[in-house]
Amino acid sequence: LLTVTVFLSTLTPKFYFALTVTSSFISGLIFVFEWWHFRKYGTSFIEQVSVSHLRPLIGGTESSPPAPAAFSAAESETSRQNMPECKVWRNPLNLFRGAEYSRYMWVTGKEPLTYYDMNLSAQDHQNFFTCDTDALRPSDTVMQKAWRERNPQARIKAAYQALELNNDCATAYVLLAEEEATTIVDAEKYFKQALKAGEMIYRKSQNCHSQSPQHEAQLRRDTNVLVYVKRRLAMCARKLGRIREAVKMMRDLMKEFPLLSMLNIHENLLEALLELQAYADAQAVLAKYDDISLPKSAAICYTAALLKARAVSERFSPETASKRGLSTAEINAVEAIHRAVEFNPHVPKYLLEMKSLVLPPEHILKRGDSEAVAYAFFHLQHWKRIEGALNLLHCTWEGTFRMIPYPLEKGHLFYPYPSCTETADRELLPTFHEVSVYPQKELPFFIHFTAGLCSFSAMLALLTHQFPELMVIFAKAV
Repeated sequence: LLTVTVFLSTLTPKFYFALTVTSSFISGLIFVFEWWHFRKYGTSFIEQVSVSHLRPLIGGTESSPPAPAAFSAAESETSRQNMPECKVWRNPLNLFRGAEYSRYMWVTGKEPLTYYDMNLSAQDHQNFFTCDTDALRPSDTVMQKAWRERNPQARIKAAYQALELNNDCATAYVLLAEEEATTIVDAEKYFKQALKAGEMIYRKSQNCHSQSPQHEAQLRRDTNVLVYVKRRLAMCARKLGRIREAVKMMRDLMKEFPLLSMLNIHENLLEALLELQAYADAQAVLAKYDDISLPKSAAICYTAALLKARAVSERFSPETASKRGLSTAEINAVEAIHRAVEFNPHVPKYLLEMKSLVLPPEHILKRGDSEAVAYAFFHLQHWKRIEGALNLLHCTWEGTFRMIPYPLEKGHLFYPYPSCTETADRELLPTFHEVSVYPQKELPFFIHFTAGLCSFSAMLALLTHQFPELMVIFAKAV
């Protein structure tokens, strides 16, 4: 102690200045290296070394399952071609305008749908419910104009005009069910009338569809109307608690029109089966639609993860797993969660209620925040129903980001994550909702630490140069 005291008393201001300059320079070099490593690989080098090499030495273990095999180059290229980067899809579980979206606006005073979203719906309605032969039927001509109207009251008025011209105008009943009905019960009544009229028109179109290309176009339109009405009737039954009836209607619809798989009716079916807790039936549906050649969705990936988590979640404990390692079933569940999170990284925060939900939009962007909102809005209750499922998700979902290649252009299980999702999501989601953005990696702790250390050392060097005597006194006091 005496030697140390004598040594410190002999130090000059030049020593302290040299010491702080050197430490500032070294910490600056570390900061530059950390920043370069993070920009290239997406992780902190110091954190990576500490987790991989130092943590096992001090007794900690981290059980991480082996990374699933990536697609072959040909499959990856095929998926890129099949899936445009930012294609907007119709939400399979979109709510009813009058009975749900409008009710929310009356209560809160907030508009749940954006203009862009409603404009896409108007385009959908024109594509689905109109054709070149509308001029032959006055009621269809009126409805063709109705779908282009921006004012809801003008559309409803046009629908009544169409019914005055033809009491069996199915599309007029569809519009009234969607926009005038203020309850699901009222909407179901309108859809039943639309079904009666739509089936009659569909049979007539079937009998004469081969006469000309115009008749074929009319049959396509009438088929779209019939499928839309049956689907919405099934959704009404689901919302009114008649779930088995809804499941039967969806199965019949998929069997009757197997070529219309792009409408994603199976996602409605999956949600209804989960509500029935018919997990074996849900797994059978997944086995058919969770295919590499089909466009994936959050509903497919997260339902697969939920069903695998169900087998192990009740007895899962992170402490026990860290000691004995993961069992085969637990590895499968964790891999399924990693696969789901890699497809859509926004969903876990909604399922874990780290972020508040809003009403889902009528259109979604796959892998975007809009899809995450739409999935969690309907499926959060299913995750809560299975004991331990949310706990397993909470313990494992963040580990996905260590497995995803960086830069993200490389891809892994899925085609590379599109960089344009934020712009599309901001147009689809209401302004009062804070849009989740990914990829947006937070800076690791050690980058902040080395930056702070470099700045602090440089400030000490400057003060030592300007006030050498005071800094010597301060250093000896410390």
